[in-house]
Amino acid sequence: MIVFKLFAFIAKIHLPMNTNELWQAVLGELELSLSKANFTTWFKSTFIAQFEEGEITIGVPNLFTKAWLEKKYHKNILVSLQNLTNARVRGIVYSVEAKQSEPKNLSASAEPETAPASSDTVYIDDLPQNVYEPTAQNAVPASDLTINNKYIFKNFIVGKQNELAHAAAQAVAAEPGGVYNPLFIYGGVGLGKTHLLQAIGNELLRKQPNARILYVTCERFTNDYINAVRGGQARQFKNRYRNVDLFLVDDIQFITGKEGTQEEFFHTFNQLYQNNKQIVISSDRPPKAIPALENRLVSRFECGMMADVGSPDYETRVAILETKCSNKQYPLDRDVLHHVATVVQSNVRELEGALNKIIAFHQFKNIRPELESVKPILASFQPASSRKTVSPKLLIQTVATYFDVQTEDLLGKSREKRLAFPRQVAMYLMREEMKASYPSIGTEIGGRDHTTAMHAYGKISDKLTDDEKLQHDIELIKQRLYAL
Repeated sequence: MIVFKLFAFIAKIHLPMNTNELWQAVLGELELSLSKANFTTWFKSTFIAQFEEGEITIGVPNLFTKAWLEKKYHKNILVSLQNLTNARVRGIVYSVEAKQSEPKNLSASAEPETAPASSDTVYIDDLPQNVYEPTAQNAVPASDLTINNKYIFKNFIVGKQNELAHAAAQAVAAEPGGVYNPLFIYGGVGLGKTHLLQAIGNELLRKQPNARILYVTCERFTNDYINAVRGGQARQFKNRYRNVDLFLVDDIQFITGKEGTQEEFFHTFNQLYQNNKQIVISSDRPPKAIPALENRLVSRFECGMMADVGSPDYETRVAILETKCSNKQYPLDRDVLHHVATVVQSNVRELEGALNKIIAFHQFKNIRPELESVKPILASFQPASSRKTVSPKLLIQTVATYFDVQTEDLLGKSREKRLAFPRQVAMYLMREEMKASYPSIGTEIGGRDHTTAMHAYGKISDKLTDDEKLQHDIELIKQRLYAL
């Protein structure tokens, strides 16, 4: 939020600015409030086509994006524009247009020119094509969640928590459709799963520029399937998803509970697999831990290679910060880097956010970053466990939600395995995270005896020594617990 306020303040100071600068400022503000997938999907290749007499025309690549911006993001865009320009914005119009090469100045008196609508765009529902960089012979809508060319293997920092996933991803890029098919990468948020998926796509395109590559989120696959059913476009949908060389699917855990989508994904998976086309999937948990996921999908996800990515250790966090400082051409003293790496421990995304916050603050103040000036900035990045007190009720609800069971059932008397195991995990976490006594744990978990809590804690502790899946489950539950 501090970064945004500085950005907005600086933007207003420097008005008049050209339309490109204004739109980049708007995008910078919008990106803070949207998920990476949604931001990339709906705002890639958008621009300000015209600004005249208080009315702004936003150029978009296709009608689908136009309709979605009008329906879902119009208010956000309007507020951002009003925040970032001194001129009164009376209204916004969305138009399907191709971007011009030269930006126009907002203070110019000459009437802005609008680019003609693109006439050679081939929509992906009509013809399956590579969704990376369109060419005259191979054109696709720019909004179709393109692969970001900054996500390459060279920019991925390898540590002991992600070396297996990194090696598997490189093997897939070298021999798509080979031994690691499908490749299933799982881990918590902000740990580099999307980076690895898109690095595979970028590497394959580097070697095979004509390769047909499709990268989508599970949410996008679901929405496309629903729209195809409603619009009677089943053939176009199947053509799009089943005629690719590399199929990259992000956040597959959101397919849970969607029976129709799971059915369609099952058939799509089968056809690609049988044709030796490479499939790469990411999730925040292993297949068996995804609730309400059909067994036939679980078995297919597990038939290839599964690799997890964990939270980066201290040395890896320092290496990540050094790399990002080098890329931003903004060196930081060693003691500052070490302090950031010590404070921000959860994921790479938070590390970059902390670094951006430090850079923005010190550039605005025009001072050199030092340890004492950096410490107050990182107050909001303190480890979650040190900045939040967890209640027994919240912990129990979080565990129940993670394992897809009802809270009252978890607290009840049933000894079914589907309830007994989550119950033991809740007892373990109450002891480990809250330092609760065994009697109080028993009381909170349905009025049980303290010996039951002791048994549960011991059982989960023993399993954690060699059960990687349980280790991952516990880590994800903690992330959810402290993120609420």
